Amino acid sequence: MCTRSGELVIISRGKLHSKIKDKIKSLRFYVIVMIMCAAILPGAVAYFGVIKAYEARAVSLQTAEIQNQCTILCDQLASYHYLEERSSEVINAGLTQMTNIYNGRVMIINSDLEVIKDTYALDEGKTIVSENVVRCMQGTSTNYYDKENHYIEVTSPITESGSDKIAGVMLASVSTDTIEDSLEILSSRGKVILGTMLMLVLALAFLVADLLVRPLHKIASEIEGVTEGYADEVARVDRFTETRQISDAFNKTLARLKRIDDSREEFVSNVSHELKTPLASMKVLADSLVTQENVPVELYQEFMEDIAKEIDRENDIIMDLLTLVKMDKRSQDINVRQVQVNEMLELILKRLKPIAEKKNVEVVLESFRPVTAEIDEVKMTLAISNLVENAIKYNHADGWVHVSLNADHKFFYIKVSDSGIGIPEEDQAHIFERFYRVDKSHSREIGGTGLGLAIARNAVIMHRGSIKVYSTHGEGTTFTVRVPLIYVTS
Repeated sequence: MCTRSGELVIISRGKLHSKIKDKIKSLRFYVIVMIMCAAILPGAVAYFGVIKAYEARAVSLQTAEIQNQCTILCDQLASYHYLEERSSEVINAGLTQMTNIYNGRVMIINSDLEVIKDTYALDEGKTIVSENVVRCMQGTSTNYYDKENHYIEVTSPITESGSDKIAGVMLASVSTDTIEDSLEILSSRGKVILGTMLMLVLALAFLVADLLVRPLHKIASEIEGVTEGYADEVARVDRFTETRQISDAFNKTLARLKRIDDSREEFVSNVSHELKTPLASMKVLADSLVTQENVPVELYQEFMEDIAKEIDRENDIIMDLLTLVKMDKRSQDINVRQVQVNEMLELILKRLKPIAEKKNVEVVLESFRPVTAEIDEVKMTLAISNLVENAIKYNHADGWVHVSLNADHKFFYIKVSDSGIGIPEEDQAHIFERFYRVDKSHSREIGGTGLGLAIARNAVIMHRGSIKVYSTHGEGTTFTVRVPLIYVTS
């Protein structure tokens, strides 16, 4: 029982981990995170930017104000000769007032760096060594903001009356507690605003994410319905352009798959019919011989010849089917090598010449230039042979078949034209389909399996080429084949 309980705990943890992982990888989660980042990051930057800008501005204003007060007091110090006589009530009152107003400390330092006046009465009579004081003695007023200790330090030179000679320095240290209080208030209010904005943006992010994801969930539900067999297509979701495109693309895919499935069913039906017909003929011929008595030898020979023809026909169908299946494979083998296309065409026409002579059909080869290409000679020979053989078989007596070869810098072109019976316009889109026959009764008399053009098309496509047909019923047909001179695998 303990082991079983442990297994249940592990399984439940695994399911929980899987659910969390799915939630994190969901589009809803990413949309929420992106909206939050897009809203909160600028808000946070603005918040800290305002705080820093306010602090810098407040410090700058207070520094300027203190500097101005120090300059005024320094002028009074020079007028009253305070460095020599420190009993002036006016100056002492001004220093005390400044100390009280700004909550600070003021020190008067003479040219010997001796503190002669300290409003805190702590360092009077002592010598002060400070970089800012020394620089001020040299004529440069200074100011310094100590953020950690919350004070501003300002130095201002004291010049002798009626002269530019520096006789001393006023050093004022002023507290920045008021600025810190203002920053704290501003920061707290900013945090409240930022928090409120965060809540509003979070609610908006959930709403927007739901609006974006809901159409996708609907499409997923529709696809699941198609998968389970409840529907034949996905309902069009027009909420967004992308969802409409996904719905249309999926329905196109379904339509294509349905056509492929129908094509396979039709192919199986055609194969069954094509294979059954010769068997039925042989069965009829054999039964005729069996049921008759005292049959002449001549009749036996005639029937056996017919049976042999049907067997040959059955064998041709099977061989063409095997060839077509091999070419239909995704990973079909293709043995590419350099081939002299002119010589290949000459050999094809030489082999088909006896068939043409029986119908007194003139076969002519026209080569515009020598052509060498990277092709599978066996498969390309099979394709062109089927085209030329069809041109001969479906031709009139005393007709003609013209085969031409040309090339440019990228492709070579083979054209097979004939003066035959032609193909009706409504049938031209279907002639490359398996077992498709324009005139079924006439085709039976001529022979063939109905697979030749399908095999030819597959062989050309394997070479990354194209094949087109142009025909006028009763006048003739032209097939044009375009194949790259150099075979490219991808």
